[in-house]
Amino acid sequence: MLRQKGRFSAFIIRLAVVATALSVAAMIASVAMISGFKYEIREKLFSYWGHVLITPYSPNNAGIVSPEPVPDDKGLYEQLKLMPEVTSVAKFAVRPAIVNANRQMEGVQLKGVDEAYDFSGIHAAKLDFSDSSYSKDIILSQTLLDRLQLKVGDDVLLYFLEKGSTFPRIRKVKVSGSYHTGMEDIDKRNAICDIRLLQQINNWDQGEINGYQLALTDDALADTVAGKVFYNYLPADSRLYPQTMQEIFPAIYDWLSLQDVNAMLALIIMAFVAIIDMIAALLILIVEQARMVGILKTMGMAEKPLRRVFLYHALFIGGMGVLLGNVLGLGLCMLQQQTGFLKLSEATYYMQYVPVRLIWWHPVLISIATLVLCILCMWLPTLYIRRILPARVLQFK
Repeated sequence: MLRQKGRFSAFIIRLAVVATALSVAAMIASVAMISGFKYEIREKLFSYWGHVLITPYSPNNAGIVSPEPVPDDKGLYEQLKLMPEVTSVAKFAVRPAIVNANRQMEGVQLKGVDEAYDFSGIHAAKLDFSDSSYSKDIILSQTLLDRLQLKVGDDVLLYFLEKGSTFPRIRKVKVSGSYHTGMEDIDKRNAICDIRLLQQINNWDQGEINGYQLALTDDALADTVAGKVFYNYLPADSRLYPQTMQEIFPAIYDWLSLQDVNAMLALIIMAFVAIIDMIAALLILIVEQARMVGILKTMGMAEKPLRRVFLYHALFIGGMGVLLGNVLGLGLCMLQQQTGFLKLSEATYYMQYVPVRLIWWHPVLISIATLVLCILCMWLPTLYIRRILPARVLQFK
């Protein structure tokens, strides 16, 4: 029936296969791109701030981290390192400063870290911690380097303003590396230095810090780890409080959640298009084969077997469309992964190209759901077979 050439139904069937394939490909590509977008944004946050921060609780603090120092709890530090979900634990401190170079100045928040800090996340060379006093290295973002007309290896001056003092405290450091997240809120305002430098500037003891930064094996474990730390590792009178990136940057996570709504709308629209095309193709096929249906009814064939014949054809059409859609969708995603030919405005989307993240069960679920929906909806047009009367259709040739 489907192989007859030069029939209008053959054209409609091919059109239905193509439409279904395009719908499935669009669904696979949409889900992969939104998954990739969410993954990349979260990874940019994690690369600089880790997955969980343990800092002094301060309800009136306007910054990401409270400037209040706390003593380094070596027992807690060792317990955190032994947690199976934790890949690294780093002590850190923060302090605002002004970077002066080439007669230009930029305000930054310095983040002082120790040797345990994971520099691979920001793709920067590790600070040189060999100096017995403090490392004279600093890592600036590429954004700050461009603004200050600097390059790696240049010297800069750091100005630290003191309350009640007219003159700032000044330290000379060397730019030892750069990082680039693409997120303006991070790149524009943050730099990394030795924690011992900030301890000296703040007149702290070596055992005083602002908190601990935890990197995890999986960002999905952040809430679990934060809860475990709070209830199992921190004493009842502790001033420390664990926070996930979702708690620290709620606006970014709310924005990412909106992408799930966009993905769902795209899936619904594409599935609706595929179903409508399939229903139209099957109806046209039934109408064109009405004479054959009348003959089979006259010969005593029941309606259920007749409906099954058309459903099998519909399943074939849907299966071909889903198969071609997978080839097209997965091929497009893999091409984007390899070449990055689809570009984005980094100022708007925090990245230079459309990110793609293929998760194996996404195309499988899309394919199965599309086939199931098509089969369920195909029962409706087959009901038209009941209205085909042999006496009426057989009188026409």
